[in-house]
Order: sequence, then C-alpha cells, then structure tokens
Amino acid sequence: MENKKPLLVAKDISISFGALKAVDNFNLEINSGELIGLIGPNGAGKTTVFNILTGVYNASSGEYTLDGENVIKTSTSALVKKGLARTFQNIRLFKYLSVLDNVVAAYNFRMKYGILSGMLRFPNFWREEKEAKEKAMALLKIFDLDKYANMHAGNLPYGEQRKLEIARAMATEPKILLLDEPAAGMNPKETEDLMNTIKLIRDKFGIAVLLIEHDMKLVLGICERLVVLNYGQILASGDPKEVINNPQVVEAYLGKEEDE
Repeated sequence: MENKKPLLVAKDISISFGALKAVDNFNLEINSGELIGLIGPNGAGKTTVFNILTGVYNASSGEYTLDGENVIKTSTSALVKKGLARTFQNIRLFKYLSVLDNVVAAYNFRMKYGILSGMLRFPNFWREEKEAKEKAMALLKIFDLDKYANMHAGNLPYGEQRKLEIARAMATEPKILLLDEPAAGMNPKETEDLMNTIKLIRDKFGIAVLLIEHDMKLVLGICERLVVLNYGQILASGDPKEVINNPQVVEAYLGKEEDE
C-alpha cells in the first residue's frame, strides 16, 4: 500500500517578537481530509501559528512544506494559489457587496483573463464571469445561503455571516482550510449549525481543516485530533478525549489547585 505524504508539514517552527518567543519549536503534520483542533489558553500562540502558516509572519526558524513544496517564506496570496485558505476571528466580509458577489470575488482570484480583457470586456471576460457566478451560486446552495444571494452581506444574521466567510474561503478551492475561532459570538443553535457546516465541507470536498476554537463542545464534536498550545509550545496532542483529560492540559486551562 502506498504511503501518502502529509499535505502540510511544519517542523520546529519558532518566532520571536523582541524578547518574547511567541512560538517555540512547533511541529504539525496534516493529511488530506483530516479535521484537527488547535486549542490552548488565551495568549498561547494559536493565532500566531495561523499567521505563520498563512504567510502573514515569517518564522524565525524551522521548516514548512505544503504539498511537498518548501513554503517557509511564501506570501499569503501565493499560499492561497497553492491551496491554503483561512478565516479570521473578526468577520472580514465585503459588507456592502451582495452575498453572491462576496463569493464571486473569491472565484475571481483564479480567473485567467488579463487586465486588458477585463477593461475592454472581451468575450473571455464575460465567459469567466458567468462561470464564476454559476459556481458561486452552487456553493451558496451547499451552505444554504442561496436564499440570501442578493442581500448585502452586512445585513445577514451573525451566524450566516460566519457561514458566508467560510463559503468565500471555499471558493478559492483550497486543499486545507484554517478556521480561526469560527464559533466566536455564536449562540448554541448557530454553533450547532456551524458544526454541521464544517463536517459537510470536509466530507463533500475532502479537504483538511485546522481550526482554533474555545468552544469545547464544538471541538469535541467534530475534531479527530487535538493539538494543545501553551506559552508557544505544544503541551499535548492526540485523541481529543485523552488530550482534554491530560492533567497538564487541565492545569493550563484551570490553573493548579493550591494545597490546603
């Protein structure tokens, strides 16, 4: 049986900001179709890891490959073209564009027509624009957002805005999707819908998902593996139920009980 190479490999990744070592020898392998949670107390370095993996920050040291290619100092836009997409803690939609046009804008990232064709509206421009709208509408249907297609994105209910942000990320046709606290600010019903959405996109598109999340019900409900960060270092990783019962993890979250 052929051994498949991991889709993403981060090896001994570190980054410092002045005297602060925000991430220290971080290691992670992600295979196609995996659903992994990256958890830890506030300030543990989780979003910094995401920023390194998505090219926002360059690691001070370490190795990073995506689909077997060295991408340690690759720009964010180049990483998107190579199949990496992310969402953010704070929703970053084009609020005054329609729901449909938010997704079309992401498809435009992969369009092949040149600047001249776009300016002069050559036939290939209209052909690609039509294809993008059709693909965007199909994606909205998968996320049950097609009924909002012509609404301004900023007028959507909060939970639907979160779903739209994920749909827009999916329009870049990623191999790996990074979700940064997707359930932040959601009520229990919205969180449950989000769990189903994340499972759906992993199962339907076969992509890998790495998510940062504080909602442990969501994490335990969908993640197959957990990685726990504390003070920029991996504290534990493995089966979710074993990880959350690890005494070191419990102490990191709840603090050490004082002896009476």
